[in-house]
Amino acid sequence: MHVGIIGHGTWLPARRMDAAELAVATGLPEEVVAQKFGVRRKPVAGEGESTAYMGLEAAKAALADAGITGADIDLVIWCGAQHKDYPCWLAGLYVAERIGAKNAWSFDMEAMCGSMMAALEVAKSLMLVREDLSTVLLVSGYRNNDLIDLSVPSTRFMLDIGSGGSALVLRKNAGRNAVLASSFRGDGSLSEMCYVPVLGSKAWPPRPEDAGRAHFIVPDDEAFKKKLGEVTMPNFYAVIRDAMRRSGLAADAIDYLAILHFKRSAHEAVLAELGLKPEQSTYLDEYGHIGQNDQVLSLELGLAAGRIRDGANVVFVGAGLGFVWAATVIRWGAYQE
Repeated sequence: MHVGIIGHGTWLPARRMDAAELAVATGLPEEVVAQKFGVRRKPVAGEGESTAYMGLEAAKAALADAGITGADIDLVIWCGAQHKDYPCWLAGLYVAERIGAKNAWSFDMEAMCGSMMAALEVAKSLMLVREDLSTVLLVSGYRNNDLIDLSVPSTRFMLDIGSGGSALVLRKNAGRNAVLASSFRGDGSLSEMCYVPVLGSKAWPPRPEDAGRAHFIVPDDEAFKKKLGEVTMPNFYAVIRDAMRRSGLAADAIDYLAILHFKRSAHEAVLAELGLKPEQSTYLDEYGHIGQNDQVLSLELGLAAGRIRDGANVVFVGAGLGFVWAATVIRWGAYQE
């Protein structure tokens, strides 16, 4: 028994914010934004393009790619951002209703930007033990750029954050695109080193001045950078290699790496560490970082460019603020025992 991907979809807003605009907003040179941070442009949601709306549009695309309708879905898992249309609100049920998934139940979950991999693991586990789950929709929307003040120096490392949605349709015994194994690492010592200080229960009720503070802050920039520098790359390498091992594959058997967007030097360092060529991944400098949607976006770009072929071992990998590192291996193409 296996679980495979039968449909995928993404949706991006039409509006783009380019390196020149980001340079003005941050006070950084345009060349630094485009080259060092690796952001030539990024999609940014506008009015009416809410978090759930973008996920819904991606879900429609994934259903069309799978050749099914909402009525075929047994479960909808929202794995998009907590920054949703409303607080204390289930976006998955909204999507389920809008796509006509009348036979489905739903829940929302998040591991920040590691959510797509966590959702793949959760969905696969549920599908393999429950007889009533044959087809599952994973759906994500993301516009955490709303929570970034580009003028704040300590959070400029998040200037690449944009908006968008993605979705995957999973089917039990699909016969193709099998989801193999996943691996995760977490480090809670970072949990209060970067956060939004208002609008949560710790700062309730909100005050009039909180509207101007509704953005990420880093209380101790030096400590945050030091800690992150110590653990980030080792944990990326660890989850990738462990996911490959759990999949019964050699560490050097990666054919395509669908990795989140981060600064260019970090992207190149990961490829070098894993012995991969640039064409075995896609650098998302035309998109920036769209949270838990980066991996599906990279998958689609890799397929369109002919970088992913049948039989390829595709690794989804990302990291979520807090911090969690996550990787999932997918065998693209016909299912192999």
